[in-house]
Amino acid sequence: MTSTLQKRSITIAGRRTSLALEPPFWKALERWAKVEDRSLASLIAEIDALRRRRRPEASLAAAVRLSLLTRA
Repeated sequence: MTSTLQKRSITIAGRRTSLALEPPFWKALERWAKVEDRSLASLIAEIDALRRRRRPEASLAAAVRLSLLTRA
């Protein structure tokens, strides 16, 4: 099975970055942001800030995936 990543550019903490995730993860992030009535960028920025404090060696994509899984 091949994985199709979708890459998006976002601005977090005042810097532009790219994030590549599978489509179901993007959809789940969009739903989460909608439920909390916030932007996708602000949600990802929060996940990134937690990642930087707890596990700075981890990738942002991994942190996003784990955040979604632990939220479920």
